[in-house]
Amino acid sequence: MRRLVVDTNVLVSATLFHGSVPHRALLRARSQAILLATEETLAEFRTVLLLKKFDKHFGLELRETAIEEYERLCTIVSVPTHIHACRDPRDDKFLEAALHGQADAIVTGDLDLLALDPFHGVRILTPAAFLELD
Repeated sequence: MRRLVVDTNVLVSATLFHGSVPHRALLRARSQAILLATEETLAEFRTVLLLKKFDKHFGLELRETAIEEYERLCTIVSVPTHIHACRDPRDDKFLEAALHGQADAIVTGDLDLLALDPFHGVRILTPAAFLELD
């Protein structure tokens, strides 16, 4: 079973747009992988998905339920040391989750993270590339 970190942009798109490539990637990840997160990556997902700008797409209660469900599915990784490798330092938390959680891959649409593929043996894949894996 693969160990995966899923970036916030994929989680938000998957939650808001059922049937989309990110949604299909998340469904596959949930069924075929161990999902890894840190307190910081979960906090970012919660903060972003609860933004008022998403009220028109999905009700608040449904978004809160999606967050709680994802949090229950994740294995929480502790971060004993911080990483400073991404050109956008806000993305380093996903590298930390991946390295400290011994992930096989990060699934993201973020170009700053994708530019690092592979990172210390961790693949960094778009949702579409993840879906193409065997």
